[in-house]
Amino acid sequence: MTQDELKQKVAFAALDYIKNVPVIGVGTGSTVNHFINYLADMKGSIDGTVSSSVGTTERLKSLGIPVLDLNEVGELEVYVDGADEINPNKQLIKGGGAALTREKIIAAASKKFICIADDSKRVDVLGKFPLPVEVIPMARSYVARELVKLGGQPVWREGCVTDNHNHILDVHNLTILEPINLEAAINQITGVVAVGLFAARPADVIMVCKGEEIITY
Repeated sequence: MTQDELKQKVAFAALDYIKNVPVIGVGTGSTVNHFINYLADMKGSIDGTVSSSVGTTERLKSLGIPVLDLNEVGELEVYVDGADEINPNKQLIKGGGAALTREKIIAAASKKFICIADDSKRVDVLGKFPLPVEVIPMARSYVARELVKLGGQPVWREGCVTDNHNHILDVHNLTILEPINLEAAINQITGVVAVGLFAARPADVIMVCKGEEIITY
């Protein structure tokens, strides 16, 4: 199976977690796009969705799926999203698509976070994938210097402006042995909006497709 076929397969399997769920949190990325396509086939049985990005909102609306404001919905039952890396403790690196801040907000507001991915995203230790950090534009250089002090090599993702009108620093050369501690340390840097470590609030369920098999844990 191709990587795209693996993504399709795990996206379809995630539908089991949204049965009888009126409002669904929907993430961003290539695997989630397949989930959205499947969601369109059952849009008559849901009240709507809460979206993590402008791109996801546009895709949902183009398929006739209602998009609601999180402020009006309150707590969500289920949030479905992908990941760039997943460790054995269900902690994640996310933000390759620059939607990390809104993704973190929806994850925090959800009772159950379902992470869907192909098996290539599973790692023993997070950090090979550069860690995205969303920053206020005027703080970019300052935050970068502080990230160097934490052992990383930050690179400005030039040309990338987030949906919140901020910038992204991708932090290379990290071996993240204590994800919760690093997440807290980066959050304390003035000018950081959000860091793409989902450690303090990890996924509740990981679903990965490996060959013909869906591995869930």
